[in-house]
Amino acid sequence: MMEAVMSFDSARAAYVGNSVSTASPARLLVMLVERLALDVERALQAQLDRDWAEAHTQLLHAQEIVVELATSLQADRISGGNELAMLYEFLRNRLVAANVNRDEQTTAQALLLARGVRDMWQQAATVAAAV
Repeated sequence: MMEAVMSFDSARAAYVGNSVSTASPARLLVMLVERLALDVERALQAQLDRDWAEAHTQLLHAQEIVVELATSLQADRISGGNELAMLYEFLRNRLVAANVNRDEQTTAQALLLARGVRDMWQQAATVAAAV
């Protein structure tokens, strides 16, 4: 049974690795923001379950994603880029506050923002693919 689990995990890791290595830049961005929203969802559930270690782990990973989004943003090259940079900074600050204060309401606010960012980039990728 353990071999089957390891085989499944190996196959899954290979699939994910292949998906990432062959994805377009737009798809990579969408994958990143999808993971951001998932991390914050998991953090909120962990907080509700009073699993502070798991909430901490998920919120830290979400912060890392937001930092990556912010550092890779070329704000001067897109319309609304400076505003998007400020949104990323606000979201990162909310994630930090949610973690430090163990505050479900702040995490829920961050989740709304993360979902909005995800939806925005999903829509942008769809529009770009149609052009």
